[in-house]
Amino acid sequence: MTLHREGYKYITLATILWAIILYVTFHYFTDFIWLAWLINIPLFLIWFWVLWFFRLPSRNFVYGDNLVIAPADGKVVVIEETFEPEYFKDKRLQVSIFMSPLNVHVNRNPINGVIKYFKYHPGKYLVAWHPKSSTENERTTVVIGNGKTELLLRQIAGAMARRICYYIKEGDAAKQNNEFGFIRFGSRVDVYFPVGTKVDVKIGDVVQGGLTILAHV
Repeated sequence: MTLHREGYKYITLATILWAIILYVTFHYFTDFIWLAWLINIPLFLIWFWVLWFFRLPSRNFVYGDNLVIAPADGKVVVIEETFEPEYFKDKRLQVSIFMSPLNVHVNRNPINGVIKYFKYHPGKYLVAWHPKSSTENERTTVVIGNGKTELLLRQIAGAMARRICYYIKEGDAAKQNNEFGFIRFGSRVDVYFPVGTKVDVKIGDVVQGGLTILAHV
């Protein structure tokens, strides 16, 4: 396991801040050591959570030209037919993966293909499961196409998330399981399939990016 590059700044700041507080409390609170421990144990847990959040675990990825691999870690919270208004402008099968603050937050290409469309939308920070979060929150829209299918992916910032990171642009080649983005501190990723696609997950399933098969195409 390594640390994701998006976390370097946050881990450094958290380490410096905790080191300063650690020094001050144990240096000046010598008559109240219990208070120094009371302050520093929660701070250690926060520091460790920041470190854990930006983890990048080693994985033996699953590949397949007829497979759609999960683009993110999390829980499947939506599987339904819905109207997609931005790119396809027709009915699609939406599968939504909710990423809690404890999940790995890397986003990966679910298929091989080409980035046919990309757009970043600034917006609000409603909780990620709010019905309006997919149209009002900060988000990106990514369309990956190949000879078999076109998929639309939407990174959606949640109430805790304050930054969507993306590493792609229109025209780029998309290699299955390569990173296309990262969302900091809680979020959601939606995948829009053609109606009639055979989905291999159900609501409530816990999926892992790069490992879990979402569907066959």
